[in-house]
Amino acid sequence: MLSAPRSVTRLIREFSKLPGIGAKTSERFVYFLLKHNRENIDQLTLALNELQRSVRQCDQCFSYSEKSTCDTCSDPTRDTSMLCVVAEPKDVFVFEHTGEFDGLYHVLGGVIDHVAGVGPQDLRLRELEERIKNLNIAEVILATNPDAEGELTAIYIAQQLEHLNVRMTRIARGLPTGADIQFADDLTLTNALKSRRDFKRP
Repeated sequence: MLSAPRSVTRLIREFSKLPGIGAKTSERFVYFLLKHNRENIDQLTLALNELQRSVRQCDQCFSYSEKSTCDTCSDPTRDTSMLCVVAEPKDVFVFEHTGEFDGLYHVLGGVIDHVAGVGPQDLRLRELEERIKNLNIAEVILATNPDAEGELTAIYIAQQLEHLNVRMTRIARGLPTGADIQFADDLTLTNALKSRRDFKRP
């Protein structure tokens, strides 16, 4: 039986590792690249190399940046009294796209998920507490997803930081339960921010 070249099957296998991409979709990607001008492959290779070489974590908020400190953290016009806590770097860009929030961000690096084996010790909670103290934060906005893991994480943070006597708020329920912030439209996110409520641990 004739098999595809090893380099083809390898790339199909690598594409299949991406979230939401199965073997058939990976095959289409690879054969598209081979069928069209090889310049497509060159451009993809250049983009991936640049991504690996240039993008890093901001040393302040842990979002993605091409500089040691991202544009948001280095912007002197931002409101440094507010800190929006999100799970992943992509969430920062989603909220920024609304143009509603002008404070700072803190990326946890995930949420508490016992099924996936992610506990509080795996998140940037110590760094969060240090930033709240060092920046004299007046309000912490808990902006994790409104699903079970996001709610558990928000409750845990509120409990652990209660001694700081900082105002804790939670984005409003404009987002459907179980929804992913990444897929919410700008209006929904804007309303969720504007209608945020004081949040106390149960």
